[in-house]
Amino acid sequence: MSTLKTVEIKAFVPARDFRLSQQFYQDIGFEKRSEGGGVAYFCFEHCAFLLQDFYVQPYAENFMMHLLVEDADAWHARIQQSGIVEKYGSTISDLTDQPWRMRDFVFNDPSGVLWRIGQNI
Repeated sequence: MSTLKTVEIKAFVPARDFRLSQQFYQDIGFEKRSEGGGVAYFCFEHCAFLLQDFYVQPYAENFMMHLLVEDADAWHARIQQSGIVEKYGSTISDLTDQPWRMRDFVFNDPSGVLWRIGQNI
């Protein structure tokens, strides 16, 4: 009997400088579980993505990742304390309560990928 049960979905995140981007994601708390063939597998608890040694500027600058968390304030503090502004030139927004009932903030990685971390409110 066949089943349509899913196991996982992951995005392939572009990296202009593969080594630099790997360090960036480790600096903000993701764990690198494996690397090979130009792809590195990163996770935080049960959330994961694949960092790829591939970069096209218009694609990267139009790429967004969304991480739904239980405590956006704690994540905001973690990202601010990670040193990514000084080390990578990243920008981190203030926390905002959105009209779609989410409290969130955004920051960018070294390749221009935008991350939005938020919690439902």
